[in-house]
Amino acid sequence: MTQFCGLDFGTSNSTLGRIGPDGAPHLLALEAGQPTMPSVLFFGFEDDRIHFGRAAVAEYVSGADGRLMRSLKSVLGTALYADTTRVKGRRLGFGEIIGTYVGELKRRAEAQLGDDLTQVVMGRPVHFVDDDAAADREAQAQLEAAVRAQGFRDIAFQYEPIAAALDYERQAGGEKLALIVDLGGGTSDFSLVRVSPERAGRADRGDDILATTGVHIGGTDFDRLLAMSRVMPELGLGSRTLDGKRHLPVAPYFDLSTWHRINRLYDAKALRDLRSTVREAKDADRVETFAMLVEERLGHRLIGAVEDAKIALSDSDAVDFAFAVRDRTISTIITADQLAEALAASIARLEATIIETLTLAGIGADAVDSLILTGGSTLVPAVAGRLQSLFPEAEVVRTDVLGSVGLGLALEANRVFGSR
Repeated sequence: MTQFCGLDFGTSNSTLGRIGPDGAPHLLALEAGQPTMPSVLFFGFEDDRIHFGRAAVAEYVSGADGRLMRSLKSVLGTALYADTTRVKGRRLGFGEIIGTYVGELKRRAEAQLGDDLTQVVMGRPVHFVDDDAAADREAQAQLEAAVRAQGFRDIAFQYEPIAAALDYERQAGGEKLALIVDLGGGTSDFSLVRVSPERAGRADRGDDILATTGVHIGGTDFDRLLAMSRVMPELGLGSRTLDGKRHLPVAPYFDLSTWHRINRLYDAKALRDLRSTVREAKDADRVETFAMLVEERLGHRLIGAVEDAKIALSDSDAVDFAFAVRDRTISTIITADQLAEALAASIARLEATIIETLTLAGIGADAVDSLILTGGSTLVPAVAGRLQSLFPEAEVVRTDVLGSVGLGLALEANRVFGSR
């Protein structure tokens, strides 16, 4: 008997859910007993193996020679999707890399279930690409092709915030108008949905969805913004050339701060350009540290440390940031206020998108009964505080921030495929 499932392929983490014998949705343990697996691959050059999830990160952190790939979802629908990356003499396209990761999720799930998975409901953001419907359609088509190549015969899609609503609805005590806020690694989605236990079993929920909007802002953008504002200046960002006539190029710093662009710096030409920048920089010592970091291929580790600092600021007023590069240390103090300042423009865009959602539905903020928060970025205090200030009368519901979408997709898969 074939099995159906719900698959949340996330920018940062992925989950796979199915309906258990008890009729309830469950997430399968994908790695080391955990229901989440980081959306990361490491192509090991020393052992000629592909490592996934936490194991991929561990290989990279250990200093093993290889190529780390993460934030793959962010390239869907963009010009970067057509790029290839070199892995030991082979050039791999992003569709093949995404397929390899999804195929590993499928293999691990099938090993637990003892059966084939051929039907899947995939989660998708409201917008893969902002303000470009054609690119958005292309992004879904690219993901569908990558998933189908792994043996999934029947593929359906559901918006990630709607999936989170389906999960919440199982425990709703009565009918509510809920704003689902799904702040993921790469996108932020907002949906106004009427939820109730009675509505949960309906095949057509179209009338219950009052409005859905999204914007291409997420946790990896927060990492980039924090890195650009607090760490990249320690590597020369904002400094001038020796003659004082111009600032150093910004593009390499942007690439180093952006998860899915870091590998571009490991190209021979990019390194030659960086060495040329060292020679013409007034603050050559800091730019030399940048060049060393690229030569050692420490880019992902650096931004991983920035991400750790961002997470630590959820519970602390300040963190001491220190990152070693050969015999040098990149060090600075990062405060919660500085994080909030770095994210201010993005948070304003999130707020504007929420207001757009309310406008599309023709309601005011006071009509929202429940504010349902899912996705890891809702844990950032500056973000959560702004969201709650917009809806002071609403009940705040914190879901399983990493698992609610996968659980909801399993419920949707049961609705779509369960009667077949």
